[in-house]
Amino acid sequence: MKIAGVQMDVALGQPAANLAKIISKLTETAAAGTTLTVFPECALTGYCFDSREEALEHAETIPGPSTQRLAEACAATNSIAVVGMLEAAGDSLYNAAVLVGPAGVLGSYRKVHLPFLGIDRFTSYGDRPFAVHGADGLNVGMNICYDASFPEAARCLALQGADLIALPTNWPPGSECAAASAINTRALENGVYYIAVNRVGEENGFPFIGHSRIADPTGATLATLPHDNEAILYAEIDLSRARNKHYVRVPGKHEIDRFADRRPHFYGPVIEPHGLMPPGRTDSDSELAN
Repeated sequence: MKIAGVQMDVALGQPAANLAKIISKLTETAAAGTTLTVFPECALTGYCFDSREEALEHAETIPGPSTQRLAEACAATNSIAVVGMLEAAGDSLYNAAVLVGPAGVLGSYRKVHLPFLGIDRFTSYGDRPFAVHGADGLNVGMNICYDASFPEAARCLALQGADLIALPTNWPPGSECAAASAINTRALENGVYYIAVNRVGEENGFPFIGHSRIADPTGATLATLPHDNEAILYAEIDLSRARNKHYVRVPGKHEIDRFADRRPHFYGPVIEPHGLMPPGRTDSDSELAN
């Protein structure tokens, strides 16, 4: 199975133009034989809004008009896409990613870990458990950007059977080490494929660094874009490798299984509420974070 990541520039507050570009790139990757194509965080809307009100003008429901257009494009190209967007749900605004196929929305995700940065200053904490979604025989889990800094997020998806974790991201300067190390580490820890797709360009004086990457279940890099230009990365993936967690290097002498070898009863402190105040948040936000 072939997957792709589209490292692209995004126009702030211009969802129609961004959607047209996304569909054009999806058509290109599908023509190259790709089953699944991943786009950056907030690829539909842009990221560096100055207020919640400004961002809400460009947020949509899921499903909604843009996901319908994406579904039509997926049907025309016989492909699947993961796209970052802003989701409007009642009175809440979420930094979201949507998994879309020819028949429509296959799944969506609301960003759980929020840095005090860009639109994440104004969005609500993701309120749904981590989930894995089936897509043409591929089990896909989604995280967004900062989530990759929390190994628990990827582990939850892997334990639910994810073959691939897709990370739409907006890495800024200062994230070079995360781009170079965290993606491969999350893949290695969980024995899954991991694709992180960043954007390039600049919004409101805020630049983005590219460095999109695909890692395999051993943590090896399959493809990377070590520059800040628009480009597409591709990789072939073998689902059997992601589904085999028992590695036998020397039978009876050298065998490991990172799931079976876990010792959950020692991990209690990981899930204890921390009581800390996240930067820039209110007391009510802190309660949600815990």
